[in-house]
Amino acid sequence: MSDIQAEIRSSAEGLAHRDSGQKWLALLARAGMVAQATMYLLVGGLAIELALGLGGKTTDQRGALHTLADEWYGLAALLALAVGFAGYAIWRFAVAVLGEKIESEEDVGVGKRLLYAARALLYASLCYSALALALSRGGGESNKEDKATATVFDWPAGRWLVGGVGLAIVGYGLWNGYRALSRNFEKDLKVEQMSGGERRLVCAVGRAGFAARGVVFTLIGIFVVKAALEYDPKEPVGLDGALQRLSEQPYGPTLLGTVAAGLIAFGVFSLARARYREV
Repeated sequence: MSDIQAEIRSSAEGLAHRDSGQKWLALLARAGMVAQATMYLLVGGLAIELALGLGGKTTDQRGALHTLADEWYGLAALLALAVGFAGYAIWRFAVAVLGEKIESEEDVGVGKRLLYAARALLYASLCYSALALALSRGGGESNKEDKATATVFDWPAGRWLVGGVGLAIVGYGLWNGYRALSRNFEKDLKVEQMSGGERRLVCAVGRAGFAARGVVFTLIGIFVVKAALEYDPKEPVGLDGALQRLSEQPYGPTLLGTVAAGLIAFGVFSLARARYREV
């Protein structure tokens, strides 16, 4: 009888440890979504200021970090964002390795596991950038996308690799557009905890945000493919380049302002996800 009791006690302790680990991982994931929201709000806010003629600029996530570094509260903001980015990266790596979501234990397919691993690497690099800026508090921005593209061009079959990455980014942009149209992002939300008004608002900003992401990622992918075809590493390939190209088109301020508003909407949606998303 004592053996059975010991086994039950051991199983209970194991479940308690697992639940504790899940809670910590969920907390890290939600901190990461807040950091993600902050970046989209800042990038969108700077772009919409430019569209309205109030200053501002087109920038990407790292450019937004540089903007924060110049503020009096920059050190605290960068350190907080670094923690959030690290949490997001750990969460995505965990799901990629385990093959299941943390809270629902829903199985994750191979394709999504690879996508989660790629996102984890992206947010790990953002964590590094935030920490580096916090330590240096400044430093000039360099076009890392140009340098990276130029380096890959020198590899065997480098142009094909760059072109393939561009097509993958186009596909990711189209997938974001599909999410905006299908509203399938709702299945990851704890909608039962929302009121009717909250659900409608979260759905609306989510659709606007995913639509804006669809536009910018599709443009980024097109620019990368164009760089591969023309063997031109200076072709703009980042978020800042995509927004800048929008501003240069006929009715540029209107186009830029619309997409920037969508990016701000995605930031608001990310804040809602930090509260309601199943991780």
